[in-house]
Amino acid sequence: MVELHSDPRGEIFVNAQRWTDMTAWHEVAADLRRDDPVLEVVAEGWEPFRAVTTHPDVFEISRRSVDVFRNTEHSAPASDLVYQMLDLTGFPYPKTLVHMHGKEHQDHRKVTNDWFKPMAVKELQPAIDRIADEFADRLLDLGGECDFAQDIAAPYTLHVIMGIFGVPESDERLMLELTQGLFGSADPEYIGEFTDPIDLLSSSLRKFGEYFAELTADRRKSPTGDLATVIANGTVDGLPLEDAARLWYYIIVATAGHDTTSYGMSGGLEVLLRHPDQLAEVWADPALVTPAVEEMLRWVSPVRAFFRYPTEDYQLPSGYVLPKDEAVLTSYPSANRDEHVFAHSMEFDIHRDDVHNLLTFGLGAHYCLGAQVARREIRTMLTKVRERVATIELAGEPQWTASTFVSGVKHLPVRYTLR
Repeated sequence: MVELHSDPRGEIFVNAQRWTDMTAWHEVAADLRRDDPVLEVVAEGWEPFRAVTTHPDVFEISRRSVDVFRNTEHSAPASDLVYQMLDLTGFPYPKTLVHMHGKEHQDHRKVTNDWFKPMAVKELQPAIDRIADEFADRLLDLGGECDFAQDIAAPYTLHVIMGIFGVPESDERLMLELTQGLFGSADPEYIGEFTDPIDLLSSSLRKFGEYFAELTADRRKSPTGDLATVIANGTVDGLPLEDAARLWYYIIVATAGHDTTSYGMSGGLEVLLRHPDQLAEVWADPALVTPAVEEMLRWVSPVRAFFRYPTEDYQLPSGYVLPKDEAVLTSYPSANRDEHVFAHSMEFDIHRDDVHNLLTFGLGAHYCLGAQVARREIRTMLTKVRERVATIELAGEPQWTASTFVSGVKHLPVRYTLR
């Protein structure tokens, strides 16, 4: 339990356990959008911040992420303890596209940008199809019941990004464990042999460092056509990437490249299963897969928030003035349920005509580099599942990961019949 020294509703942003009950979470968020759209949060063990919950305000902060709102090494929401432990272990502070600003961000984004342009992503489709077929075929052998999140979504998305990366299949299990240690260190299920979640986090980061140091040496000695080679040999202003920037580049691709997509897929299927009438429509008409996936992404919003820092006092569309240099939390799940932007926002609707307003992948200079890959992965898997499965329903209660940064459905028990 995190002790709040301000409005107790702010607990939904700093208590990882609150993310395991999304119905209750969204009830509080809706109350904040109505009464306190910019909530001052003072919580034990956290940097004080203002939680921004409406779509226009989050949109504005994202739109002005170059000239007004800075990203810093603290942009991924975490408690003070996490950063204190990084200091003690000597592990370099996060230095990813999420944590960079301005020219530094732009220069580092260019290192891999060509990989994620629309035509390059389109060329990945045959590989995504092949991998999706492989994992969808597992449904044929799982006896009519499975944990879709663990048996299909997580290993499928991991295999796709590791294939792009050039990591051998034999190392994928390690990558999954390290990702869970990084994003799920507040979740008891991922503690494993550790008695302290910070030990798990530190161990995961250390192992990431060791693994990618070896990968860098290999790709410099024997370059291939994969993304790891691009990062290993990447340059900024004619110089090789700094060690910390290169390491964190690997980490952000390895983690954000599959964890967020996996949660989007499992959480999206979970809500679709709770709406059997809409599920039946998708099963009957393949043209509905694309709009269904967009609504799934609005609904789930796996990346929960970022911290941004205004370089000046700045008035938001809501009228609230954010003080210069004080942390601002952009709540994407709340913005994606804003009733003033999305009609009947708390209803899941694959036919909505306002889904294009979703902020799941951010906006502007920090728009998610892999957004189109994620969309293709989820669309492709949903298509493959509907080709093989005649009926599908929940076989138990789903479970969510306890995490304040990236989280979603970690267990999705389903029962199905084959065509």
